[in-house]
Amino acid sequence: MVDRTRLSLFYLATYLPIAGLALLFVPDFATKLLLSNRTYDDIFPRLAGALLLALGALVIQIVRYRIEVLYAWTLVIRIGLMIVLAALSALSSDPFFVVIFIVVAVGVVLTGWSYYSEWRRGARPRA
Repeated sequence: MVDRTRLSLFYLATYLPIAGLALLFVPDFATKLLLSNRTYDDIFPRLAGALLLALGALVIQIVRYRIEVLYAWTLVIRIGLMIVLAALSALSSDPFFVVIFIVVAVGVVLTGWSYYSEWRRGARPRA
């Protein structure tokens, strides 16, 4: 059992749908809340919101059905996303991307630490 890792994914399963709903329905408010220094057209933030909702639903099902073999993939995907967010931050100088990077990084640390500590004590995800 990898219970601690599963619990760490509740963070991800919480912020994805909340951020998705905010970007989908109130994109200007959401981007300002995340410290954006730019005004974005509503279309792409709304698309990002829909994608976050879809990913949130997927993560909720991973947690709900205890699909342990996908726990590590949530780390791999988020690390890749952090690389993209760092690049977007450097290209745009918009603090929005730094804030999102930090939110994602907190989850990566939580899940990574939990996954590693459970792996060290012999709790392996079931295939």
